[in-house]
Amino acid sequence: MIRRAANDDAEAIARIYNHYIENTIITFEETPVTASEMQQRMGLPDNQLPWLVVEEGGDLLGYAYASPWKPRAAYRHSVECSVYLDQHATGRGFGRQLYQTLLETLREQGIHAVIGGIALPNEASVGLHESLGFEKVAHFREVGRKFDRWIDVGYWQLMLT
Repeated sequence: MIRRAANDDAEAIARIYNHYIENTIITFEETPVTASEMQQRMGLPDNQLPWLVVEEGGDLLGYAYASPWKPRAAYRHSVECSVYLDQHATGRGFGRQLYQTLLETLREQGIHAVIGGIALPNEASVGLHESLGFEKVAHFREVGRKFDRWIDVGYWQLMLT
């Protein structure tokens, strides 16, 4: 089941995200986040951009959200999107379901452009984005450093309108 996230989901969302902070290059954050900090990031109920979660059997298995691409007014029709799954829920189609629902919601809201930033290499994320129609538009070399290595970042874009 996919639904809108609620403040009560912040603890599970932080748990999922902290796995990626502590064990992967997928996010460039290096310090785990608390549930309280995640609630602030979610900005609910005032946040106009969607935060979605997927549940199975009452367990929160993943989340996806959109955030402003840039703070200046003329960027208001463009967003950056992210999706994270519990490490035990990958490969079961939840990421695709979340992303498809997120894209439909953004289309209904009149969002024009969706941008996905991907720390590279990440074949699974590149494959997901491209299967949903995203096209690679940029590649920045060695812009992040985590776990004593330089990391590239690519950007994929999808036009919704």
